[in-house]
Amino acid sequence: MRRTLCLLMAVLGLAVSTDLSAKKAKTLIETPASDSRIEYTGRTVVEGTDVSYDWSGVYFRVKFNGPYLAMKCSDTKNCWFNLWTDKEMGPEADRKFLVGAKDTLIVLAEGLGKGEHEVILQKRTEGEQGRFTVHSFVSEGEILQAAGRKTRHIEFIGDSYTCGYGTESPDKNDPFLAETENCNLTYAAITARYFGADYNLVSHSGQGIARNYDDFRPGYNMPDRYSQAFDESRDIAWTPEMAPYRPDVVVIYLCTNDFSTARQPHEDVFAARYIELLKKVKANYGEDIPILCMASNVTPFSYDHIRYACMLSGLKNVSYMCLTKNAHNSEDELGASWHPNYKGHKKVASCMIPYISTLTGWEMEEKPYR
Repeated sequence: MRRTLCLLMAVLGLAVSTDLSAKKAKTLIETPASDSRIEYTGRTVVEGTDVSYDWSGVYFRVKFNGPYLAMKCSDTKNCWFNLWTDKEMGPEADRKFLVGAKDTLIVLAEGLGKGEHEVILQKRTEGEQGRFTVHSFVSEGEILQAAGRKTRHIEFIGDSYTCGYGTESPDKNDPFLAETENCNLTYAAITARYFGADYNLVSHSGQGIARNYDDFRPGYNMPDRYSQAFDESRDIAWTPEMAPYRPDVVVIYLCTNDFSTARQPHEDVFAARYIELLKKVKANYGEDIPILCMASNVTPFSYDHIRYACMLSGLKNVSYMCLTKNAHNSEDELGASWHPNYKGHKKVASCMIPYISTLTGWEMEEKPYR
């Protein structure tokens, strides 16, 4: 009799467990990645109901009811991500993780309390590390309309400095590792956070205006790549109509690779390509868009080249500035392969912020650069 009772209880327990699983399955809602309630910032391509991107720094916001949110996604290589739950993007993420498979399910949040929650996911590595595709979101409650974009937006065009190459590496002699690349710790992210702005990055390591690092892929430089919807593919052209935002200011931080390996392009060649990029930015956002062109501390000649190009362009609302070799030190403010780490990037941001304040009219507040 006792054995029969135990067997009956076990069967009933299994039935209850199965029933609970069935109920839980019924409560899960699958929402296409392209749903208008989800907010993407950065260059993305919608293909059916999928949303794909490979540029550094692209991020999305998902607002939802309930304790659980996951995403169905794929990656062509191995991309790293930053995740924040119920807070704004800061220098430290709640989680950092790798996606390196096709058709995988990643749990973004679970065990949260009742009510509304928000998740922000940012791609921290650049296009060479892979193209990422979101297929859908799976939630235990309803997906809600994202809170809305910030009133300010900055676009940054750059190279490995803007990508965050080596920002988390503890030693300047370390080699590049995708795991230590984090665009969220760059001068671009720090500047955007300072002004409370959204931002997007159009950046790729090794790219120059007229010459890439060590002459890699001659004739294909950032003025060409800037026209692409995907960083690593020329197949789809990017147009401003593909983005639901318009920047208030554009920052161009390119030229380090033009002067790499003790060589440099002719000043007129550099100017022609720089003006080509300036005109593309103006064509996208209008001639009134302010553009800040920054010369790196690689050599004093970089500033001469950029100033010459800006003056020769004849375009209005184009400004230029220069970093010197003392913008940051060469010891504890450098990460992998002599690229600035977070400390170095904070100093770079502190040089840039006054210029952006002047160009936009945004007030400089007494607060730390983070």
